[in-house]
Amino acid sequence: MDINKRLKFANTLAGIYDNYAQSQKSPKNFARINIVFRPLPWEIFNGPGFYSEQYYNYAPWQPYRQGIHRLEVKEKIYILNNYGFADKERIAGAGRNPELLQYLNINSLSCRFGCAMHFREKTSGCYIGSVEPGKKCLIPRDGYLTYLVSEVQVDQDNWISRDRGFDLETNQPRWGSEHGLLRFKRIKNISEIINSSWIQNKE
Repeated sequence: MDINKRLKFANTLAGIYDNYAQSQKSPKNFARINIVFRPLPWEIFNGPGFYSEQYYNYAPWQPYRQGIHRLEVKEKIYILNNYGFADKERIAGAGRNPELLQYLNINSLSCRFGCAMHFREKTSGCYIGSVEPGKKCLIPRDGYLTYLVSEVQVDQDNWISRDRGFDLETNQPRWGSEHGLLRFKRIKNISEIINSSWIQNKE
């Protein structure tokens, strides 16, 4: 894929997002949440990657979700491979404080097979993402083994998403937003380190 298309996707993803308007309009149904997708130093994967975290606005140092993602492209699909890692508390808050990424133990990274997100460009600058097919991203919850269904739409201004877990045996929903999509606005672009050298994998 053309390098400019890969740069465009990476720049679109990199940002800090806040659902302030949604939480103010319907505070009983939607807590105020921040999502951060921060580009990682190129050396971590010898190629492009991101650190992500999600946290309630009142607890920025206690994210309830953290991830490491390696970006690759196959044909027209932008793939964010997901990795688990050790000592998550040491880099909690790195979304807004990137100096904390120095504490990431690269040797502890382990790929979460079946949990990659696949993005396609729907219209110019607007990308639609979902968990890779196969129902293999498994999450235990409340005594049940569930598979993740994640939906994302992202452009230069918005991040719209919903995560749900479905029973592996019955395919019935077990957890997730009961009130529909979460709607975020980009409040900061953090794509400063993204350039043509950053986007390329090591040969």
